[in-house]
Amino acid sequence: MSSQGVSNSSMRELMAQIFGIPADQYSPGRMTYDLRRLRLHGLIERIPHTHRYQVTEMGTRIAFFFTKIHSRIFRPGLSQLFNGCPKAPNRMITTAINKLDHAIASLFQQAKLAPCKT
Repeated sequence: MSSQGVSNSSMRELMAQIFGIPADQYSPGRMTYDLRRLRLHGLIERIPHTHRYQVTEMGTRIAFFFTKIHSRIFRPGLSQLFNGCPKAPNRMITTAINKLDHAIASLFQQAKLAPCKT
């Protein structure tokens, strides 16, 4: 994002690229809806007297949080889950994933739901 923020049309082009679709398939109405949701959640704010938006401090912090989660947890965790790295039973991520798996199984038992068979 530039220091002058983004507009509906400039953001729509970026979103279409991210989704891998032509820009005309991501409608201005859809972009307006998405911008409104981001604004209502406090992630972006409108620049006064313009039709442009900028990321809030909370929006920046949340973006950094998800970037860290992706790079430190999801990528290595999914790699281990799908045999993308050597077996190492003492890895912290393996232990954490096993604890998470047991916690989820416990919640399924408490809710009297059938666990997912993998």
